[in-house]
Amino acid sequence: MQSEKKNIGDFLSARGGPFYEMQMRLHLLEQHSLQAGRRTAVFVALAWGVPMLLSLIEGRAVGPAAERPFLFDLGVWARFAIAIAAFTFAEGRVEEQLKQTLRQFTKAPLLSPASFEGAAAAVAAALRRRDSRIAEIVCLILAYLLSLASLINVATGTDQSWAVSASPAGHSLTIAGWWCVLVSSPLFFFLLLRGLWRHFVWSMLLRRIAALRLRLVTTHPDGKAGLAFVGRYPNVFALFVFGVSCVIAAGLAHQLLRSSISLTAWAYVMGAWLAIVLALFAYPLLAFSKPLMALKQNTLLVTSAKGTQFQRQAERKLLGENVVSPDPGEADEHPDVADPAKQFEASRKMATFLVDRSALLPVSAAALLPLVAAGATQMPYKELLSIFKKLLLL
Repeated sequence: MQSEKKNIGDFLSARGGPFYEMQMRLHLLEQHSLQAGRRTAVFVALAWGVPMLLSLIEGRAVGPAAERPFLFDLGVWARFAIAIAAFTFAEGRVEEQLKQTLRQFTKAPLLSPASFEGAAAAVAAALRRRDSRIAEIVCLILAYLLSLASLINVATGTDQSWAVSASPAGHSLTIAGWWCVLVSSPLFFFLLLRGLWRHFVWSMLLRRIAALRLRLVTTHPDGKAGLAFVGRYPNVFALFVFGVSCVIAAGLAHQLLRSSISLTAWAYVMGAWLAIVLALFAYPLLAFSKPLMALKQNTLLVTSAKGTQFQRQAERKLLGENVVSPDPGEADEHPDVADPAKQFEASRKMATFLVDRSALLPVSAAALLPLVAAGATQMPYKELLSIFKKLLLL
C-alpha cells in the first residue's frame, strides 16, 4: 500500500514527452530543475528577439503607427514575449500544486484503502498520456497550421506592417514576417496547445479519482466534505490564463482602433471569455459533484430518520408516551439516540459543487484584467472596472 501511495504523487505535469527530452539534450533544463528563467530567456529571444533584430535591420522596428512597426505592435508583445514567458514560468508552479493536490488524497486520507490501487493505475495512465509522442506531434502540426493560416491574411490584406511589405505588385512577407510564421508563431501555439493538452490529462486523472471510493464526511469544516482543496487548484493556472488573455486583449485592442464597440458589447465579451475559462476548469471538478450529491442525499435521509427517533424519545421522556402512534416496544428498539440536529444542518448546508467563483478569484482576475486594460484604451476605465468587479463577484 505504501508503494501505491507513493505512485499516486508521482504525476509531474511539466516533465516527460519529446519536447521535454529535447530540452534535456540541449541542457535547457535539468532532471531536478525546470530552469524556468533560462528557458524563458531562450524562448523569448527566439520568438521576439530575433524578429525584432530583423525588423531593425529592415527599418521596420519603429516608425509611424499607421505602418505598424514591430515595437509598437501589441500582438507581437502579447504572443511572443508575455504569453511565451507566462507559459514557461507557469509550468513549475503548476506541477508543484498538482502534485500537492494529489498527495492530499492520501494524506487526509480521502481515498479508502481499496482505492489506492485504482488511483495508482489512474496516475500511470495519466503519465502515459503526458509522455505521448503522438499528442505532441499533433500539437506541433496544429501549431504550424495555425501559423501558416496567417499567410491567408497576408494575401488578402491591404495593410503595411513590420511583417508585410505592400506594393502595387502585391503583398509579401518580410524576413521578420517569415521568421514569425516559421518559428515564433509555431512556438507560441505549440506551448499553448501543449499546456492545454496537459491540463486535459490532469482533468481525466481527476475524473478517474472522483469515481473511486472516497472517505467523505458532511461535517467537514471546509463545507465540501473535505474536497475544497481540489476546487482551488485552477488558481495555479492564473499565469497561464493571463498569457492567453493578453493575446486576446491585444487582438481586441487592434480591432478597437479600427471600429468602435459599445460598453455593453465589451461586457459581453468579458463575460463570455470568463465563462470559457471557468468551463475549462469546471470540467474535471464537476466529476466530484456525483459523490458529493450522493453523500448529501444519503446523510440527510439517515439523519432525518435518527431525528425522528431522537425527538420521539424526547417526547416520551417528557410526556410519558408518544402522542401519535404510541408503541411500547419503540423504546426497546431505540434505547438511546443522540441528537443528529448538527449533523443534519451541516449536511443540508454542504456544497455539492467544487466550482466556486469566490474560490477562483485569482484565475478569474487573470482572465479579465488584460481585457479591462485593452478596453480602457477607448472606453471609460471606471465603467470597465465596475464590470470587472461585477463579473468577479457574480
